[in-house]
Amino acid sequence: MVAVVRVGIADDHPITRAALRAYLDEQEGIRVVAEAASGREAIDLVRTQAVDVLLLDLDMPGQSGIDALTMIKAKAENVAVLVLSGYPEHQYAVPLIRNGASGYLNKACEPGEITSAIRRVAQGARYITPAVAELLAAQVVTPSPGGAHEQLSARELQVFLKLAQGCTAGVVAAELSLSAKTVSTYRARLMRKLDARSNSELTYYALKHRLLD
Repeated sequence: MVAVVRVGIADDHPITRAALRAYLDEQEGIRVVAEAASGREAIDLVRTQAVDVLLLDLDMPGQSGIDALTMIKAKAENVAVLVLSGYPEHQYAVPLIRNGASGYLNKACEPGEITSAIRRVAQGARYITPAVAELLAAQVVTPSPGGAHEQLSARELQVFLKLAQGCTAGVVAAELSLSAKTVSTYRARLMRKLDARSNSELTYYALKHRLLD
């Protein structure tokens, strides 16, 4: 592991970035060197700053963390991306790890777990919490019964869950900084992949597979 782990923080909430910076800068061998407030800024950050680990939120304006992850790994494959999200593990952890994330932490975790995760992924390893390990193990033991949603991309899953929660296409478009036409395209694709005919059937599917809290 490098002598000092250089960390970037990508989160659209200034108070979250400030709190993380204050905490991490107190930890031995860890130093916050850059911040970003959007997915676009996160991509620029890894291109212009020397960072070892990027803490990445998912919900950010413009280009979300979900969209940014693939581009970040393409432009800076040696940067370990540690997702730090308010969403529970069962919603996004597995597809994001498949897409290149080095680990997934829920923001409800203890601060010490963030430092442990940073140090581990800086060594080139993945940081897998017990909750994520259980999800991965379930897919190995029973790879098919999980449902068609396991084949969705992270972005498709994001749109699906918002529609299943009762959000209109307009609300989804506004919250994810997408056009209404793009959301409609995603919705049609989801209907086909999940064999649903209405938003209520999407909600039923999500409840059946315990995807909603």
